[in-house]
Amino acid sequence: MVHPHAKTLAVALFVTLIGGLKGYAASPIYVGTQVSSHLSMDRIDHSHWNLLLRKYVDGNGMVNYKALKASGNDVQMLNRYLKQLSVAGVTTPASKDATLAFWINAYNALTVHGILREYPTTSIRNHTAKLWGYNLWKDLQLYVGGKPYSLEQIEHEVLRKMDEPRIHFAIVCASMGCPRLLNEAYVADRVQQQLELNTKDFFARTQNFQYDADRGEMELSAILSWFSEDFGKNQVAALQRIAPWLPTEEARDAALQNTTTVGYLEYDWNLNAQ
Repeated sequence: MVHPHAKTLAVALFVTLIGGLKGYAASPIYVGTQVSSHLSMDRIDHSHWNLLLRKYVDGNGMVNYKALKASGNDVQMLNRYLKQLSVAGVTTPASKDATLAFWINAYNALTVHGILREYPTTSIRNHTAKLWGYNLWKDLQLYVGGKPYSLEQIEHEVLRKMDEPRIHFAIVCASMGCPRLLNEAYVADRVQQQLELNTKDFFARTQNFQYDADRGEMELSAILSWFSEDFGKNQVAALQRIAPWLPTEEARDAALQNTTTVGYLEYDWNLNAQ
């Protein structure tokens, strides 16, 4: 028979343990600035981010984190750019293309900022604690329009709700398995072309897409598995959605006709460093 006080004691120990673990939770790290006046995203200037991308990112999306971190002036430029993003108003009217460009740039610039804080490192996964402690995706937060946004919030609560699946081939989590980090800023007047360009580039890389016509087998990036609902309600719809972006005619035909089995490639979490 269980002692009448045993259950009470067990509950007390559990509460004490949980309370102790909460002490290990990381406090948010805020980036940017809180402001009271908010501009339309149509008016946000991305030229500083563009300069940094041109200087430190190559054509394959690899980032020279070492050189960037060593340049105090350019680190300050990145910080100034993040503060520029803070003045945008979330509810202030703006075009869809300007909003898309804004949040893609915000996600990528905040990620680079987060990696620079930890560099040298081998993977973002070294800084994304699952239970307690610092999680770069959750705890690093950028003020936009007076409200802090984590990387997870930008991705799931903002960008994914814009009904634009190509964002998954534009936002970059600093990993080799990600799409390439485009070495220019996304801008409102070209964001549609930039998204299409980077999406086609993504599927042209064997680390993200492989098709064996003889076997009738198609292997996709794990991104297409994690966010499958963003591409269609089932495999048939998803394959039809991605078909125009596939690199060969036979792969496109197989996708459109659903005459292929689908598997997923192992994701490479190694840092996208030069």
